[in-house]
Amino acid sequence: MNLNPRHTQLLDEVRAHGPQTIEALAERFGVTLQTVRRDVQRLAEAGLLSRFHGGVRQPGSTTENIAYRQRQAMQSDAKTRIARAVARRVPNGCSLIMNIGTTIEAVARELQHHSGLRVITNNLHIASLMSTNPDCEVIVAGGLVRGADQGIVGEATVDFIRQFRVDIGLIGISGIEGDGTLRDFDYREVKVARAIVEQSREVWLAADHSKFNRPAMVELARLDDIDVVFTDLPPPPPFADLLAQANVECVRAGVDTDNA
Repeated sequence: MNLNPRHTQLLDEVRAHGPQTIEALAERFGVTLQTVRRDVQRLAEAGLLSRFHGGVRQPGSTTENIAYRQRQAMQSDAKTRIARAVARRVPNGCSLIMNIGTTIEAVARELQHHSGLRVITNNLHIASLMSTNPDCEVIVAGGLVRGADQGIVGEATVDFIRQFRVDIGLIGISGIEGDGTLRDFDYREVKVARAIVEQSREVWLAADHSKFNRPAMVELARLDDIDVVFTDLPPPPPFADLLAQANVECVRAGVDTDNA
């Protein structure tokens, strides 16, 4: 789903202050109970919130991600804007490693007309997208293919990635927590992403605003391991300060890039 400003504010309220009643949210935003119930229903259907009797909370699981097809549909406009901002910064004739994730797949769509790229990936969706560009060389990592999202993971994948040293490592993430850690759900996927970070001269993170303050089980890296973050809205507190302290460039798609 594409979030309107009230949806975003409602999500931020729940993330910042924990479980909320429908009545409290209606009072907080100056709208009717029926309006809040409709908003909560849509957000729950998208997997962004969990309902309980009389109220709402963040999705409870830190161990399991939202299903792939559902993630594909979520924040689709934001992902497209982020992908275009990333593509504008990718020079022709460079090498990249691109990992698993629907935002990174959106970037692959925006790179269709770049020339001279060498792309290494553990994502079969990205391999398929990039292989349609006749001026792009695509190298696919070996390993275990996850049927749910066509990602490739495992020790063989890690070993394969470690053969390379690339200009840009382009990664997605499931959540960025308030302590500055980047987190995901599958430890096998995380081990591959760590190898990508280690083997890249620059590391670019593509993450829409819903990833801030979203919990997940496995630590992948910290913000000071990243060079550039591409997102769509101003990061909520405390992330602006954390990014500045880590000397990470934050690019807001559609704001910092429209006149680039």
